[in-house]
Amino acid sequence: MSKKRTINELNIDFMGRRHIASWLSIGALVICLLSILFRGFDFGLDFTGGTVIELGYAQPTELSDVRAALETEGLGSATIQYFGSRTDILIRLAPQDGVEEASAQLSDRVFAALNRAADGQVELRRVEFVGPQVGEELREQGGLAVLFSLIGILIYVALRFEWRFAVGAVVALIHDVLFTVGVFSLLQIPFDLTVLAAVLAVIGYSLNDTIVIFDRVRENFRRIRKGTVIGIINTSINETLSRTIVTSGTTLLVLVALYFLGGEAISGFALALIIGILVGTYSTIYVATAIVVWLGLSRDDLLPVKKEGAELDPLP
Repeated sequence: MSKKRTINELNIDFMGRRHIASWLSIGALVICLLSILFRGFDFGLDFTGGTVIELGYAQPTELSDVRAALETEGLGSATIQYFGSRTDILIRLAPQDGVEEASAQLSDRVFAALNRAADGQVELRRVEFVGPQVGEELREQGGLAVLFSLIGILIYVALRFEWRFAVGAVVALIHDVLFTVGVFSLLQIPFDLTVLAAVLAVIGYSLNDTIVIFDRVRENFRRIRKGTVIGIINTSINETLSRTIVTSGTTLLVLVALYFLGGEAISGFALALIIGILVGTYSTIYVATAIVVWLGLSRDDLLPVKKEGAELDPLP
């Protein structure tokens, strides 16, 4: 009877599949980039500006009834959605000429129209307004935050490890960011500040996974004297596989619960993290380490340099 092998005893040839994985990554990134260039994003009001109105109904209501009531006020272009339950309604109004000066009057018009249609069974819970100029600044600052974080990571990894590792880590992070935001562009999922925060969190999470594997690779290069570069990297990935599965798996359980049970307010945040963790785990293995191999990493790059004269016999 054969003995079952544990995760720590597996010897999967990850690097043997790196060429297939590379073509899959290139194909996915091309699709994401084309979507970003030609379809763009469905930016939330955090970035575009406008008015957000949250309403609470005494009884479950239909979105079509809400839209019909708004059309009587000439606001048929508003975005209407449920906000956690069928009694909670969120209305988003794009910026219009004169809205900034009359945001209070606009919310009053909306509330009055819906209140009449619901026979007074509606409650105004929240009104928020973001100016177009503020939204544009948030877009610019968000992009700069991602850019500066990648530059900082490049410097950190280069100082801690070796320049090949730094390049591999940053390419993997760019891969994760493009894939995550590309999915939001492809599916036209609203992209707001919570999603941007999730993208920044994905960068940190993916980097942590990458650093763990790079640490093990460096240790194994010094410990395993006769192994090949491919063999040592495969060994390192297999040795950290159980940690990767447990960490990513438990995090995904929490995020899936948040996505389905946390309501509309954090659904985008949770979805971005779910996508980012899945693709980040993949890129740590098949992008970061594959780039290191492609750049020609050798044992001499990681072994400590012997000091001149260190092997001379000591003086009597």
